[in-house]
Amino acid sequence: MSKICPRNWLQMRLYLVYKAVGHNRLKDRFRLRVTGTIKTSWREPKMKATRLLLAAMVLGTAVGASQANAQCSSNTGSCNTTNTASVTVGALVKLAMSSPATTLTAPSVTDIESALSLDDVGPTFTIKANRSWTLKVKSQNATTFTYSGSDAGVKPISDLSWATTSGGTYSPITASDVTFASGVSSNSTAAAAFFRTSWAGGFSAASNAPGTYTLPIVFTLTAP
Repeated sequence: MSKICPRNWLQMRLYLVYKAVGHNRLKDRFRLRVTGTIKTSWREPKMKATRLLLAAMVLGTAVGASQANAQCSSNTGSCNTTNTASVTVGALVKLAMSSPATTLTAPSVTDIESALSLDDVGPTFTIKANRSWTLKVKSQNATTFTYSGSDAGVKPISDLSWATTSGGTYSPITASDVTFASGVSSNSTAAAAFFRTSWAGGFSAASNAPGTYTLPIVFTLTAP
C-alpha cells in the first residue's frame, strides 16, 4: 500500500477516508469528488472575477477620459480648459382672452318674422409668440348648438358666423379649424372676434323653439 503524505485540509480529509475504506473502494470516489469539486468551485469565481475586471476597466476608461477633458497643464504658468454651455428654446406662445363667454342677443318677434341676423361683439385676444403664429377657430360641437329646454329646439352651428372686424366678412363657423388670424413674432398682438347669429323666418322653426342654445367655440394658438 502506497503512503499518502497530507499537505492540506483536502488531502487530510481524503487520507482519513482512505484509511477507513481502503485503496480500491476509494479510488473511484476520490476521482469523482476531486473532479466535481474543481469544476464547481474554480470556474464560477473565475467568471465572476473576469466580469468584475472588465467592468472596472470600462469605468476606469470613462473616468480617465472625463478627467482628461477637464484638466490642463502648462510649464509656462498658464493653461485653460473650455466648458460649453447650451440651451434649446422651444416655440413659445401665450394667448389671453378677455372673456370666457359671450351673451348673444335674443331675437324679437320682428326678428323672427323678418328672418334677421343679429350682430354681437365677441371676445378680444392678446397674442404673444417668439415666432410666426396662427390663431384658429372652430366649433366644439359637430353639427348643432347644445339645446336646453322642453320644446326640442335644434339650431345648426352654421347659424353662427364670425368675423375679425364689425364690418368685415362673416364666415359660418364649422367643426374644423379655420385660420382666424396670423402674424409674426410679437410681444403683444391684438385680435377681436365678432359674431352674427342668423334666425329662421317663422315661429314654428325648430331653431326658434324656446330654450337655451349654447355653442362652445375653440380658439387655438399655434406656432409651428
